[in-house]
Amino acid sequence: MSDVKLYDRDPHYIPRVAAVHDMCGYGKCSLTAAIPILSAAGCDVCPVPTGLFSSHTKYPVFTFHDTTDILNDYLDAWGRIGVALDGVYSGFLGSADQVALIQRLYREYPDALRLVDPVMGDGGQMYPTYTDELCRAMGALADGADVLMPNLTEASILTGRDYPGQNLDDEQVTDWLDALLALGAKNVVLKGIDRGDGKLRNYVASAETGAENRQEHAHEKLPYMIHGTGDAFASALCGAVMAGKGLSEAAYIAGEFVRDSMVSTRDQPDFEERGVSFELNLGAMTALVG
Repeated sequence: MSDVKLYDRDPHYIPRVAAVHDMCGYGKCSLTAAIPILSAAGCDVCPVPTGLFSSHTKYPVFTFHDTTDILNDYLDAWGRIGVALDGVYSGFLGSADQVALIQRLYREYPDALRLVDPVMGDGGQMYPTYTDELCRAMGALADGADVLMPNLTEASILTGRDYPGQNLDDEQVTDWLDALLALGAKNVVLKGIDRGDGKLRNYVASAETGAENRQEHAHEKLPYMIHGTGDAFASALCGAVMAGKGLSEAAYIAGEFVRDSMVSTRDQPDFEERGVSFELNLGAMTALVG
């Protein structure tokens, strides 16, 4: 499979990306990952906050405010001032109605890349604020996505299949990629395959060449897990794509960025609860456009 280049970067132009995610006051995920990581990659990040959390949902106590009711006016105001976008990068949503808001962005910015991280769950479980209705609605964003970036939990929800665990052999990987491409995505990055050999694998497949011509990227698996690595991966991948890198190269860059950030995180207080600390590693993203 030759690499798929989705964005031709002008070195003198700063691309604008709408980041449609929630905002957490404490903890590293969603907009608190997307804004700095994409900015480091030379993007003008335009947040569309889908919800406001006091902290991420791995903490036992958190508050959540659904912002759905304000977002149509928010986008109306963008239209009146002539906001232009080169990409729409969506993640965690606060309600099923917010899928229609993302589809509105697709209609109003038809030339913008559609970068979809279908954030719904992990480890075989949906996130606490998600409902079956919201998960069904999320599936509509797969059709036409320039990049769809699910983990295996999200892949199972999108395809209506049972969660397979993380240990997939090559034949199973091909089967899952085929099922995801059948949803209408142009390209798929399937994240987090763990075969127990000290590596985490991500797979990149294109509808043009088929799942059998996928590319594999294996990264060192560290002996601890940290919240927010999926958001950091997706944000770094989007940043690399908008820097003009091919999709497979962008997936490799994102995997290494997350691995290196996890090493930095280990030295921070309360790292297992707070989430991935990538600040010391943002230079790797800036170097993409340096």
